[in-house]
Amino acid sequence: MDLFESDTHTNNRAPMAERMRPRTLEEMVGQQHLIGRDKPLRRLIESDKLTSLIFWGPPGTGKTTLAQVIAGSTRSRFVFFSAVLQGIKEVREIVQKAREERAFHNRRTLLFVDEIHRFNKAQQDAFLPSVEKGDITLIGATTENPSFEVNSALLSRSRVFVLHPLDAAEIARLLERALSDPRGLQDAFPQTETAALAFLAESAQGDARVALNALEMAADLSRGQPAISLQAARDAMQQRGLRYDKGAEEHYNVISAFIKSLRGSNPDAAVYWLARMIEAGEDPMFIARRMVIFAAEDVGNADPRGLQLAVAAQQAVHLIGLPEGRIPLAQAAIYLACAPKSNASYLAIDRALACVRETGTLPVPIHLRNAPTRMMKDLGYGLGYRYPHDFPDAWVDQEYLPEKLQGHCFYQPSGSGYEKRMEEFQSRRKPD
Repeated sequence: MDLFESDTHTNNRAPMAERMRPRTLEEMVGQQHLIGRDKPLRRLIESDKLTSLIFWGPPGTGKTTLAQVIAGSTRSRFVFFSAVLQGIKEVREIVQKAREERAFHNRRTLLFVDEIHRFNKAQQDAFLPSVEKGDITLIGATTENPSFEVNSALLSRSRVFVLHPLDAAEIARLLERALSDPRGLQDAFPQTETAALAFLAESAQGDARVALNALEMAADLSRGQPAISLQAARDAMQQRGLRYDKGAEEHYNVISAFIKSLRGSNPDAAVYWLARMIEAGEDPMFIARRMVIFAAEDVGNADPRGLQLAVAAQQAVHLIGLPEGRIPLAQAAIYLACAPKSNASYLAIDRALACVRETGTLPVPIHLRNAPTRMMKDLGYGLGYRYPHDFPDAWVDQEYLPEKLQGHCFYQPSGSGYEKRMEEFQSRRKPD
């Protein structure tokens, strides 16, 4: 469809977020790192020299609005395309029309693809030849990380612009505009409480669409009153949904913050990120598994009880589930955050693996080989092996590594927590 199917700015039945959608760059709030004076995207729009673009950002940050601003300012033919509602058949029709426009009218086609991440990589390939030939200039919008969700060939031919969540002050400006604008509430609530707007702005979590639509609901709840009250705003917003997608980038961002807080020995931050995941509906077994890994990788033998507690928490959560499972998860998280840290075991196995890959299958020293048969004993298998329990402190100086690797040190204790004792044990066992 050319341009946008309906003018939502004059459609009184459209949700307020649609009615109040900015029509020009000057009306836009936020994203000044992109559309501020002399910023890159603004220059591209004002000069009408757009290349293929990807707008990446959370919901309600202005991706579609920017597309509409471009549609209103460009001299090119502008086509809106929904990855949710349309498919490859429509892509081919658009491309064919774009070629005709270019050949007969020397007119470029800008194709805006909303939610481009909904297309799989093969479907995205359908755009590639037309982008390469210049038949279309692609503008994609996505809430997902383009590095993962957009075809690499298509991504390499596009400029990615990252849109940030709006801050509370920016959303409050939009709400104030909606209270007085004819497209919004047009002074129907002149005594609206500042606290009500502040609550909506904070609760929207950077999403202008959520805030504006909640304002409209609060207005319906306040019909006949001179003001939208704080209580009406609370009722309209109800429970805030946390921005968190278990299959997408925010999932990895939050678990990364959780692990880094544990590693940084900050129990308060660890419990906060744990709560964020629980409240957003994360699988508690995923959290528990990550703590088991962390206990071995980052606490290690500095406090061997860390792994025991992490495994116990995983078993407890498996047994009792949520909501009670939050308690052993919190207990384990706090313990791991406060435990002494060592990644010596993690580094040791990686050093050993690297060595194995480099040196291959070195022969096992003859004295360490098993000799279950007479023939193997005759070949010398096990000959010269000294049984440690026959010696004081159950230790005897003998080689255990292949001859080529003798003297290699894979495990280097950190000297933290219990590993200090292990370091002392090793030093006592070194030959003079």
